[in-house]
Amino acid sequence: MSLVAEKPAGLTVPPSRPPKVGMISLGCAKNLVDAEIMLGGAATGGFEVTADAGEADIIVVNTCGFIDSAKQESIEAILEARRHPDQKLIVSGCLAQRYREELARELPEVDAFIGLDQIATAGEIFREVLAKKTSTPFTLISRRSEYIPDYDTPRFRLTPAHTTYVKIAEGCNHPCSFCVIPQMRGRHRSRTIDSVTQEVRHLVAEGVKEINLISQDTTYFGMDQWDEKAGPRQPVDSGRGPTLVRLLDELAGIEGEFWIRLLYTHPAHWSDELIAAIARNPKVARYVDMPLQHIHTDMLASMRRETSREHIENLIVRLREGIPGLAIRTTFIVGFPGETEEHFASLLEFIERVRFERLGIFKYSQEESSRAGKMEGQLPEKIKNQRYRAAMKLQQRIAAELAESQRGKILRVLVEQPRIARSEHDAPEVDCRVILSRKSPVGEFINVRATGAQVYDLLAEPVG
Repeated sequence: MSLVAEKPAGLTVPPSRPPKVGMISLGCAKNLVDAEIMLGGAATGGFEVTADAGEADIIVVNTCGFIDSAKQESIEAILEARRHPDQKLIVSGCLAQRYREELARELPEVDAFIGLDQIATAGEIFREVLAKKTSTPFTLISRRSEYIPDYDTPRFRLTPAHTTYVKIAEGCNHPCSFCVIPQMRGRHRSRTIDSVTQEVRHLVAEGVKEINLISQDTTYFGMDQWDEKAGPRQPVDSGRGPTLVRLLDELAGIEGEFWIRLLYTHPAHWSDELIAAIARNPKVARYVDMPLQHIHTDMLASMRRETSREHIENLIVRLREGIPGLAIRTTFIVGFPGETEEHFASLLEFIERVRFERLGIFKYSQEESSRAGKMEGQLPEKIKNQRYRAAMKLQQRIAAELAESQRGKILRVLVEQPRIARSEHDAPEVDCRVILSRKSPVGEFINVRATGAQVYDLLAEPVG
């Protein structure tokens, strides 16, 4: 049965104006870039992009299908979009890629489902949808995702003018037992160094002050392009092919005042050469986003994280010694199948001792097509919630103490809003803020003096 009212077929756009498309994009920054590419193709194809859903001829819901809460949010957004029955509705993104057959069967109100390989031709697909005369949905989804953008791929940026995300690779080769990303986005495939460099040079020329490099695993960048005959793939700059080290050196040589921020790294692929590259390039933010997921040996093995506690602890020491002023952001999963009180206590002890500058906690989500989803020892939601609250309470205390330790220091910040800024230790959307004592120019770098803290956020006054 249809969950919303059936819409009239064959929507007609008045010839006096271009058709309008609106976008609802959910999930991570990687999904946001996909949304920008779809809108870029639409704008190039003669569509007008609108932020007013009520005036759009086509609404696109770009979904996330990573964990249960994200899937539920995506479904709710699709149903909410059907409140405008005279519009065309398109569903894209990870949920569409993962559940293409189920969604088409359960949501006949949707005009089209498009996959991750179709984002570059979205403008053409939108035209087809407008011309569609029947209410039967059609599906354009490749079973194996292979697409990756290039430097000249049109984008309609949805971020503030001073900050953006640059996707340097797509897909993932890691076998993490809790994750289904490889099933949706395919195997890892890197862009070339020249492609990324040309895109960043263009963005900086437009006035962008913060370049956030993203992929499923940024530290694996280029390794899929190495010559297999050169020997085992190792994350070192040995001249066998492109690496993240070389990419950072190239980007840091671009003229202009901007930050380069490294997001979504994997502990298995760090090297001393990469640490040195960050340390020697002042344009690279002293910030490392490195999801660890757990620290106990049993849990790392069950999660198939391809690393060990000893390796992680050694790496953190090397990172902090090799990059003065570094902030490390990480995430952990609590309530993973088989996690005992001993395992969780080990994680809390690790968090207490290492004192991460930025930290997030996720409750384990049982994904039916993942290895972990079939494991014995699934924990009740009550235990997951208890462990989540305990870990976050600990990190809140640590974060407050670290923020208070900044009092009196001079910091360089990027102004987000007239009285809100971010330091190089704060990525967009996920990290802390610097609350300014007076208005400052948005999109500019300024120096401030930290005067206090509000748990996670800093209070500061502009100086100079």
